[in-house]
Amino acid sequence: MTAEPAGGPTRDPGLQPERTRLAWRRTTLSGTAAAVLAVKTALHGGATATGVLVCALCVALWLGFLLVAHRRIRTLAAAHVPAALTPRQATAAVLCTVALAVCAAALVF
Repeated sequence: MTAEPAGGPTRDPGLQPERTRLAWRRTTLSGTAAAVLAVKTALHGGATATGVLVCALCVALWLGFLLVAHRRIRTLAAAHVPAALTPRQATAAVLCTVALAVCAAALVF
């Protein structure tokens, strides 16, 4: 039987951090596509005040999600054992995603 190091068992992260980084990148790419389509929909047929306002809100939500995702990607890339996603970051990502979906649905209907 081998003795474990004083800090507990060693962790072999394998490819999990890389898969997580790629998932964050895919999600930001799909968010970018949704924001671009929202802008196109809002400005199609002439710009109205409501369309521009919803468009600006979609872009702001996309930028918020992009900020959270970029910070998470940097954290995953910087550490051998990355820190867990904080509840604040997770909440911000979820709220930005859901709000962006609601804005996009409002533009379609």
